[in-house]
Amino acid sequence: QVQMVESGGGLVQPGGSLRLSCAASGRTFSSYTMGWFRQAPGKEREFVAAIAWSGGSPYYQDSVKGRFTISRGNAKNTVFLQMNSLKSEDTAVYYCAAGGDGLGYGVPPFYWGQGTQVTVSS
Repeated sequence: QVQMVESGGGLVQPGGSLRLSCAASGRTFSSYTMGWFRQAPGKEREFVAAIAWSGGSPYYQDSVKGRFTISRGNAKNTVFLQMNSLKSEDTAVYYCAAGGDGLGYGVPPFYWGQGTQVTVSS
């Protein structure tokens, strides 16, 4: 049974930082693209960032470029999202995802996590 478990969400002030973690289990994820999506209240879920199975060439939504960094753990079944210079508009539930090529370009993930809340507020 595949499980993807996020952690690291919480309440942070504008300009602050958070680091999200996702641990995947139940199969080998080393050949999957892994990424993060988010869903704000009243909005559709949107792509945030993804990184290929090789660990290279991460790609990001324009609004988070230069502020967020995605990385994978050595075991390839973990993925992290370092979020700096957070803004109120980053408030959302953040979901970890695993999929194939094209993740974030309209290609749906194979697997989702349950989500972790990130709230940016003073």
